[in-house]
Amino acid sequence: MTLPVSWVSTRSDLGIRLAGGAAGVDRTVDVVLTTELDEPFPWLSGGELVLTTGMRLPSTAAGRAAYLRGLDDCGVAALGFGIGFGHERIPDDLTAVADEIGLPLFEVPLPTPFAAIVKRVAARIAELRYDEVLRASRAQPRMTRALITAGAQAIVRELAAALGATVLVLDRSGAVVRSQPRALDSERLRAVRAALAVSATSGVHTDSTGMSITYQRIGIGRRPHGDLVVLRDEPLGHIDQILLGHANSLLALDYEKPARLGVAQQRLNSHALGLLLGAEVDTAPAWAQLAQAADAQGHIRVLVAECDSDAAAATMHEAIAEVVTGAGYPPFLYLAEGRVVSVLPGASAAFVPRLHSETRGRVRKFVRLGMSGPHRVHALAEAVSSARLAATMAERGGAPTEFAALTGRSLLSIDATREVLDAMGRTVLAPIVDYDAVHGTELLTSLRAFLEANGQWESAAAATGVHRHTLRKRIATSANLLDCDLDSARVRAELLLALLARGE
Repeated sequence: MTLPVSWVSTRSDLGIRLAGGAAGVDRTVDVVLTTELDEPFPWLSGGELVLTTGMRLPSTAAGRAAYLRGLDDCGVAALGFGIGFGHERIPDDLTAVADEIGLPLFEVPLPTPFAAIVKRVAARIAELRYDEVLRASRAQPRMTRALITAGAQAIVRELAAALGATVLVLDRSGAVVRSQPRALDSERLRAVRAALAVSATSGVHTDSTGMSITYQRIGIGRRPHGDLVVLRDEPLGHIDQILLGHANSLLALDYEKPARLGVAQQRLNSHALGLLLGAEVDTAPAWAQLAQAADAQGHIRVLVAECDSDAAAATMHEAIAEVVTGAGYPPFLYLAEGRVVSVLPGASAAFVPRLHSETRGRVRKFVRLGMSGPHRVHALAEAVSSARLAATMAERGGAPTEFAALTGRSLLSIDATREVLDAMGRTVLAPIVDYDAVHGTELLTSLRAFLEANGQWESAAAATGVHRHTLRKRIATSANLLDCDLDSARVRAELLLALLARGE
């Protein structure tokens, strides 16, 4: 970040005066340093405002001229000469050379410390840098919103406004497909194409008129879509480059959307045709697609809405899609015969009760909601079965009933008792089975002994051959894993039936 020499010359609080080299006040300063070396040139890189009291200034006019020309050759932006210490005034010959070569020469009065100039310039540069960051922080969201609401041309328009430049998008053949402003001078377009011919990816080029041409290839991976070009009188700064890169990324995403959608559409078309022809269809892509619904542990849940009419089912389909999408999950929904089936991440149960309050109109009283427990993706059919069973036990218009909650609550009143018991044997007891497999414990055996002993600790401990305190610890662990109350006789009875159904 730099600032013009003219800004320094107008700071009245510093008391400095431009003594010569007025033609160079448009030079830019990026740092202020002090030196009393007679040949400081090896330590200069350009853009400096050099401050000196002239303690070791050459004693001859020729030497002083060589000193000043040496600073100019190094790209120094200006020279501040402190008077009242070694010199009462700036030597006239030094002022004459400054006018000749256009190097601004400031007279710094004795009361003005060099440190004040250093701090003033540094503070201003910091302010400009902050303004640049603020500009970027405002421009990037605008470009992102432009992509969502209006597409590529809006991104180009926002980038042009943010950079104060002309912005072009060229396709792979070199034709202009987007531009801001819309009308482009043919001479500039020729300069752009000449610059693009130099490099195949990105670069910065200055044409014969001094115009800066910055360009970047638009694309993801090895698939190019075209080029993003910025034309401006001066080169882009660091923040400008960040905005250019952000716009490039957004344009690449915009170009990639049709290609990705096309691939997905082709895959769907192929599977649909295979189904119509009665051909063997590879289901692996479908399972891979469904895996997007799983949580970090690879589990899914199934939510089933059993509706009394097709109209209620259509309303529930829309409501579930809205809630699922609003919660940030990908919608996987199926509507058929008055039933809505939705696949959700295994850890997503917390937001499901919102459906009860957000279901529109009076359709709620015609709907029963059931929720499965967590399952692996390939256990989809089992999860659907569990959710449907839970839905049959739910109240119309009530909150969703979870399959796990059926334990100890009227389970034996269901006609398909055996089906429920089989499902419980596989799912409700799964946490204990998994725990035994991982830790090498015997929780399942201890649980059955406890249940068959009707909760009598001494009898159960004798049946398992362990101390009753050990048994108590195992049963407590089992209760925590099952998340149920083993003090309830009904819970114990139905868990025992589930164990019997498993053949344990």
